[in-house]
Amino acid sequence: MINKTTRLLSMMKNKVTTPDPSQKSISSFFQKSTKRSSSNMSSPPAKIAKRNDEKENATTTSPLSPEQKRKMEENRVKAQEKLLEKTTQEFDIGQSWKKALAPEFSKEYFGKLKNFVAAERKQKTIYPPEKDVFSWTNYFDINDTKVVIIGQDPYHGPKQAHGLCFSVQLGITPPPSLKNMYKELASDIEGFKIPSHGYLAGWASQGVLLLNACLTVVAHNANSHQGKGWEKLTDATIKWIDRNLDGVVFILWGKYAEKKGSFINKSRHLVLTGKHPSPLSAHRGFFGCKHFSKTNEYLQKQKKKPIDWNYLPEKLD
Repeated sequence: MINKTTRLLSMMKNKVTTPDPSQKSISSFFQKSTKRSSSNMSSPPAKIAKRNDEKENATTTSPLSPEQKRKMEENRVKAQEKLLEKTTQEFDIGQSWKKALAPEFSKEYFGKLKNFVAAERKQKTIYPPEKDVFSWTNYFDINDTKVVIIGQDPYHGPKQAHGLCFSVQLGITPPPSLKNMYKELASDIEGFKIPSHGYLAGWASQGVLLLNACLTVVAHNANSHQGKGWEKLTDATIKWIDRNLDGVVFILWGKYAEKKGSFINKSRHLVLTGKHPSPLSAHRGFFGCKHFSKTNEYLQKQKKKPIDWNYLPEKLD
């Protein structure tokens, strides 16, 4: 009797202490529901609103029509042109050159360079006159460049420099280097007649770029504007021609010009190097270089009209 009672008590104890699996499952369900509810309630209203806005925008935004895209592009181009005109308004720059070199005119160094030269003009005599600083861009379209002759610095005497390297204004005696160029031309080009002046605009009008590395100088102070930024702009000019055109003749006289044009692609262009026509070096290799005739021979092979080196009028047609 005692044993039966003991077993009965043991069974009742187990029934009380052992949890009902179904009750555990229901309890867990309500706990999870509570957590999900509290999680949703904890999301900031701003985040919920943002998500709703994103969903709404995703369903309502439509792609731009071709006409809208065209109009946007036109406005973008007009804005760029307006900014370019404002950036270069002090200078007379040919349109094709302005367009090709536009990235340079928007760079920080060019803005600083403009301000520097403007400040110099207020205190000192600067050559060439402001209107002639970019005269080399006004004789032909950049795409029609046939020959590039690189100089270093503008002439620093009165009424000499006018934006073309080696060239001087009418009424000024040709400098020694230019006189030596004329002597070489007389021996190299049949029928060449040495003119009485040193005005080389006639060459420029045929696609000869007469480019100084530095575009301004203080009166009677050679290389005074060296390292102020002009070299970056003229490097960019040479690089544009090198990369975008074919069959151009680059004439590099002297170590300075050779170094400046060291990157030119010789497989696409003709690069002529030699001594500078200065009296200090002309007799050590410049005379007899025949660069002028070699230029024309190459241009003819490229199916381009050769340069008439004799065409040096005092006034262009």
